[in-house]
Amino acid sequence: MPEILVLYYSRGGSVAALARQIARGIGEVEGMSARLRTVPPVAPVTVATQPPVPEEGAPYVEPRDLSECAGLLLGSPTRFGNMAAPMKHFLDGLGSEWASGTLVGKPAAVFTSTATQHGGQESTLLTMMLPLLHHGCVIAGIPFTEPGLSATRTGGTPYGASHVAGGDNDPAPSDEEAKLARALGRRIAALAARLG
Repeated sequence: MPEILVLYYSRGGSVAALARQIARGIGEVEGMSARLRTVPPVAPVTVATQPPVPEEGAPYVEPRDLSECAGLLLGSPTRFGNMAAPMKHFLDGLGSEWASGTLVGKPAAVFTSTATQHGGQESTLLTMMLPLLHHGCVIAGIPFTEPGLSATRTGGTPYGASHVAGGDNDPAPSDEEAKLARALGRRIAALAARLG
């Protein structure tokens, strides 16, 4: 069964919660399934290596996850209007996948979470698309034919799924955010099924 790779970094749980909603949406497309993966954290000074398997949550991504996937959804919290360092570090290490065309022609989308409504969601989503374009992915967002996109008062943009965690860092997506995340998962899975 073709799998869509839902690859994310999550520190407070918000991006992981969106990833699970996206995976639900992927599973709603007949013949498609989701493969949840994460990237390890990075630090300015490395004292010890990360265990080969995280203590909880999704396993760490491996190069074969990229070659085996039929599509890709990439998620990161926002850091000053850009993706978090662990995701950027991972993407910066994909030179050999870029050279071999591992992701060329695969549908891809992005998702994020911020603490505030104006915390840089759209700039983060747009900058996350840039490496995917260099890899030859076919980028898709959430079209305004999704009614929740015009109704949401929290997260959700045409550039990708998003979540506003608020001052209390609530990792749970609102109903609107969850619906839009599932819609994005369905969209990428449907595109992958058509392209495959």
